Amino acid sequence: MNFPVQIETPAEDGQKFRQDRLKPSRRRGATIAVIAVVAIGGLGWKMFHSSDVQAVSPPDPVVQTAHPLVREVTEWDDYIGRFAPSKTVEVRPRVSGAITRIFFRDGDFVRAGQALFTIDSRPYGAALAEAQAEVASARAALALAKSDYDRVAGLTGDEAMAASEVDQRRTRVRSAAAALAAAQARARQRALDVEFATVRAPISGRISDRRVDVGNLVSGDNGANATLLTTINAVDPIYFTFDASEALFLKTQRERAGQGGAAKVQVRLQDETDYRWNGTLDFTDNGLDPRSGTIRVRAVLSNHDGFLTPGMFGNMRLADGGTVKALLVPDDAVQSDQARKVVLTVGRDGTVTAKPVELGPLVNGLRVIRSGLVPADAVVISNYQAAVAGAKVRSARGAIAADPRQSGSRGDPVAPMAAQATLAN
Repeated sequence: MNFPVQIETPAEDGQKFRQDRLKPSRRRGATIAVIAVVAIGGLGWKMFHSSDVQAVSPPDPVVQTAHPLVREVTEWDDYIGRFAPSKTVEVRPRVSGAITRIFFRDGDFVRAGQALFTIDSRPYGAALAEAQAEVASARAALALAKSDYDRVAGLTGDEAMAASEVDQRRTRVRSAAAALAAAQARARQRALDVEFATVRAPISGRISDRRVDVGNLVSGDNGANATLLTTINAVDPIYFTFDASEALFLKTQRERAGQGGAAKVQVRLQDETDYRWNGTLDFTDNGLDPRSGTIRVRAVLSNHDGFLTPGMFGNMRLADGGTVKALLVPDDAVQSDQARKVVLTVGRDGTVTAKPVELGPLVNGLRVIRSGLVPADAVVISNYQAAVAGAKVRSARGAIAADPRQSGSRGDPVAPMAAQATLAN
């Protein structure tokens, strides 16, 4: 039988010897590494889970608090309207003829009675002279009739005339007197025609441009169909007309019940920031328009320098209820909680409470609080994010102050309320 023969070389014997010696060394290194990891993990567990180390709770947040500012304020309602002249007149001639002179410049201020146009008066002067001659003739006829009547009225006896003759002469006197009165009336009419040949301003105000020039024939017949010469608007005083909704009208009526005097208004123009034009309410229409649900209202303002012009738009505010004592807080202190508005307050124990409030208008950056707060409440005025209802906070004393540079309103328009307010002097 033949058996395989395995022969090991010297090199192979050496390599096998080295491998056999390295195996125990590697096993010892791995064991040492595992022991080191376990030791380090145990040390860390002891350091982080030692019973000697206690958890530290964060301190309560600090917020500033202040009592609501109590001030007298005047509440206003906002309206938009248009200026209108207090009087307006269309200047038309009362006699016909040719324009001979014009005595004004377009856009001038004119006074009542000032001459504006002259119409050729020569035909009317001739008619006046004729009428005056008729007056003289009628007066002479009346004098003759009276003389004839006086001559026979006192006769008696044989010289007396028949009664019928006396009655005829008396009748002639009366007819002559009537003819004289008619002639005098015609003379006055002709004199009026001569006077009307000079067209004068019926009112004082700002005049428009002329619609006719010198040399044009104008007609004074048919009254309102006469030729339009120009128009005059009285602008001192001037009206401001606006429409008020039924809700605001009712609110104003209830708030002004029992108060005397006219309500005060203030108006600002489109390019102004301050309400510098003052006036009073002088007219309210006798009924609401059923189609729009509004009522027409008018205010009157002084306009001595004539700056205000009819047709301009303006923003008006109306003082309804006079001055009232109100609580004011910063507008940022008012927060929304779903459908209601709340203000955060801090109690004596440092607990934050959210109080529902009813809002009013803005006054110099402060919000009027109609209800929900009392003057003794400590209102949170800073660090609103840290103040949560029911949480504990530390409060620091703060102050609430009005800023005259801020104005305006972001009120909730659901219920009728004053759109603006100003601090009472």
